[in-house]
Amino acid sequence: MKVLILHGWGGSDTPHWQAELAATIAKNYGTVSFPLLDNCHFPSKNRWVKQVKKILKDFNPDTVVCHSLANTLWFWLCEEIEMTSVKKLFMVSPPSLTTKEKTIKTFFPCSMPKHIYAQNIHIIVSDDDPWVNMYEAQTMATHYDATLTIIQNAGHINAESGYGKWPLIEKLVLHTPRNDTL
Repeated sequence: MKVLILHGWGGSDTPHWQAELAATIAKNYGTVSFPLLDNCHFPSKNRWVKQVKKILKDFNPDTVVCHSLANTLWFWLCEEIEMTSVKKLFMVSPPSLTTKEKTIKTFFPCSMPKHIYAQNIHIIVSDDDPWVNMYEAQTMATHYDATLTIIQNAGHINAESGYGKWPLIEKLVLHTPRNDTL
């Protein structure tokens, strides 16, 4: 198992669930890449796309776990011609594709790409996430024939909303069904 974890705006260091997930994968003898993306507090879409394209080429993950702005980043990466499909893509707390936040304005507006370059997609959102509404999350899930999990009252599913150690994501990422062997 080779897992690439991509953080959103501001990073996802401890006690964020992505940092916990990276540690759990390593403890279970998986291979994990959890890079700090360039200038994470004032990100540039073009710099992040360039950086992650290189990581994808060098690391060649079979699973990608995105949180927040990293989901929008994945959409932009899918517009690149040299994308390679991954087995599993987890999209946690994707923001609205019409987000108007000034600091991350280079990422928006964004459209859903025709190809998502993943065999299995699982979208996880909270019913009270301030960055996306349920209609848009359901539209994304339907568009990509993705599994959609809606968590009650979980905010943006980050450290601030109490998501440090998160058994659900660990189980989903670490579980490899018999017909999905590597």
